[in-house]
Amino acid sequence: MAEVSPARRAAFRILLEMERGKSHADELLRGEAVNKLPSPDRNLATTLVLGVLRWQIWLDRQFKALLKRPNAKLDPGDLIALRLGSFQLLLLDRIPAHAAIGESVELVKQAGHRFASGMVNAVLRGVARFQKPDMAQGGAAATQAYPAWIVQRWFDYYGAEAALAICRHGQEQPAPAVRLESPAVEDELVREGIELAPGALITCARIVMAGDVTATVAYREGRVRFQDEGSQLIAELASCAGADVHGGARNILDACAAPGGKTLILAERNAGAGILACEADAKRLAQLRLRLAPFADRVECRLADAGTLEQTGLFDLALADVPCSGTGTLGRNPEIRHRLKPDDLARHALRQLTILRAVLRAMRPGGRLVYSTCSLEPEENEQVAAAILAENSSIRQGSLEDSLDVLLWKKILTPAGAEGLRSRLTPEGALSLLPSALRTDGFFTALLEQVS
Repeated sequence: MAEVSPARRAAFRILLEMERGKSHADELLRGEAVNKLPSPDRNLATTLVLGVLRWQIWLDRQFKALLKRPNAKLDPGDLIALRLGSFQLLLLDRIPAHAAIGESVELVKQAGHRFASGMVNAVLRGVARFQKPDMAQGGAAATQAYPAWIVQRWFDYYGAEAALAICRHGQEQPAPAVRLESPAVEDELVREGIELAPGALITCARIVMAGDVTATVAYREGRVRFQDEGSQLIAELASCAGADVHGGARNILDACAAPGGKTLILAERNAGAGILACEADAKRLAQLRLRLAPFADRVECRLADAGTLEQTGLFDLALADVPCSGTGTLGRNPEIRHRLKPDDLARHALRQLTILRAVLRAMRPGGRLVYSTCSLEPEENEQVAAAILAENSSIRQGSLEDSLDVLLWKKILTPAGAEGLRSRLTPEGALSLLPSALRTDGFFTALLEQVS
């Protein structure tokens, strides 16, 4: 029996589980089966899983054209093997064709589908003769890697140039961003072989270009942590809004707190405040408590649905990083595109409105709420903020421009980052950042104030 590399075997199993709707990529890639692999195999397995998820709509179109019955329903194992092989043949440069084809065929055999191995072999040999897509020539293949309805929305709302940039950005593996506790941590990481580059927005953020940060002492001790710069910025904006509350924020609500990266920043920036961090899922709450343990004396982690909060007039500052479609994170979470449906946007918007109404009731007069999503869709962003303002005359929307100026003055923002963010302010003063703009995930953030 021919050998199959551990990386391809792990990728095959993960993609098969996802095809059957059993789990999500991030959970499976952090699981024991992948973690126990040597670093090169772990990296290849991750590349294969995320690459196939990014490109599978386009890949299916390529290899199905070679089937005798292109619309025939394939066995999930055969389908995954064809996607894996096609991805390696068409979109990876360092994989020999014989390895991509031979091991894909062997995966089918070992899955008990020996009768289909000839079909997989013949189709992949045909794929190997295809010309690889040239992403520099307009990126047409990138637009075909998403459901057509999503791409059409972006073209209609953002225009052709921006929509194409969003599509192309989502097809690239984003370099991980980290947040450093102090400048000294950077020197320590470099000494341990980590190659870093400056962040685009946050002065204490770095982009990891090479090396395994998780193997460093600084990571194990919590002095460096993974967090997208956009996520860091939302928490910094919330902390800045809290400082503007008369007397400073004393009681802070993080309405949808897990996984806790933003809560950590709120705790670090508001040393004298008590924080209530809510999470509706018990498993995620346990992880949240573990992560926030250093601040257990003033951060309460509570199992609670933010949409059913019963407190009234209590909080000076609230952060509501609400559930959404996640279309601003498709480069980092490519599987979202395969499960998202058009009517999900209205469902998310209703959920957000429920949460925001409850959070606003929990705030005292003069309190400030930072509302954020990682969505690019107006139904979940501008239209939700407008609906809240229309139904409640005691709420007004503030501009985030002053907050950007303060963060720049405090040297939390880089000068280039502040300038780029100012250009993304909406006429209402919210911040709408596309994922192709400043090397971060895409997100929307608005500032709402309880005035009476």
